[in-house]
Amino acid sequence: MRALVLAAGLLFAAAAPAFAADLVEGEWLTQDGSAKVRIGPCAGRPDRMCGLISWFRDPANARARDTHNPDPKLQVRPLMGLLMIRDFKAAGAGRWTGGRIYDPGEGKTYDSKMRINPDGTLKVEGCILIVCQAQTWKHG
Repeated sequence: MRALVLAAGLLFAAAAPAFAADLVEGEWLTQDGSAKVRIGPCAGRPDRMCGLISWFRDPANARARDTHNPDPKLQVRPLMGLLMIRDFKAAGAGRWTGGRIYDPGEGKTYDSKMRINPDGTLKVEGCILIVCQAQTWKHG
């Protein structure tokens, strides 16, 4: 009887659905197609989403440094692997708020929010006060 209960428990565990990854997780191709950002849970903060630059179309950019950063100490860090988005928290189905996005081309960080569009693309907005600029990223 114990073997039957154990077998039934193992069968139930095998049939149980796996927890789905968050819709925002994965690699995203930036709007201009020049880079990809890998988004997933932040290190040490699994309830938040972060994203690192994971690919450049131009191999020369893969060796580029963060030269526009206003902090001279950070200007030598490589762009490849750079934490570009951080601290986004879920704000409902397909929406994340409270994050920050770093633009290495300008060396500036902006308040940001993201949402999955009906077509599966990702709308990423960087804001200063009430003025926001948006980009649409594709799964890549």
